[in-house]
Amino acid sequence: MGFLTEKVALVTGGGSGIGRATAQALAREGARVVVSGRRKPAIEETVQLIRAAGGEAIPVAADVTREEDVAQLVAITVQTYGGLDIAFNNAGTEAGMGPIASSTAADFDTVFDANVRGTWHALKHEIPALRTRGGGVVINNSSVAGVIGLPNMSLYAATKHAVIGLTKAVALEVAQEGIRVNVVAPGVVETPMFERATGGLEEVKARLISAHPVGRLAQPEEIAEAVVWLASPGASFVTGHTLLVDGGLTAH
Repeated sequence: MGFLTEKVALVTGGGSGIGRATAQALAREGARVVVSGRRKPAIEETVQLIRAAGGEAIPVAADVTREEDVAQLVAITVQTYGGLDIAFNNAGTEAGMGPIASSTAADFDTVFDANVRGTWHALKHEIPALRTRGGGVVINNSSVAGVIGLPNMSLYAATKHAVIGLTKAVALEVAQEGIRVNVVAPGVVETPMFERATGGLEEVKARLISAHPVGRLAQPEEIAEAVVWLASPGASFVTGHTLLVDGGLTAH
């Protein structure tokens, strides 16, 4: 039995990469996991992987940019498993890369809707469910781009800074209610999003790898372990915190 046995966890963006790895890690520790994402086949595959390993999970398709989807997602979680204890708000996009002068209003809307509005929707509906439960944990996914500036990533960086600010404010709102709200801020992770962002160009990949003092990219499972720790009793005195998992990138 894991240390999250009988806990109920919700993971957005659970169809691949960090979201999938985290859903699997939470299930491994005994949590019953609701895996959400826009692409139904992808989240169903994550659920199948969890079940094949002996875990319990259900898929719920939802678009975090639509508040009605998020409200329904949380409601289904509570109806299915009786409550909510842990939420990992991971859904997001890398859209809007490039020089600021070439960015458009549509780029702005796309990346802010997914990364900021989506996180806000999730917090807005998760917090009441956690409150009903008597407490719980939320982990929001930001990035090293949420604590430093990166060229040609102004929109993305702005959203990830916003996620950290949102997290800190909400953490203070609910600190005395037994609800902890934290951020995980990964370095560059080898995921499908990484492949899209680099366009598959080896020279771009090499430059990003060299930015990490450890000399490699992170694997999704390494970020998942950080999320699981933040969700664990071992992090019971940690709230409003940004946990950098970046291979030393921001230590420069």
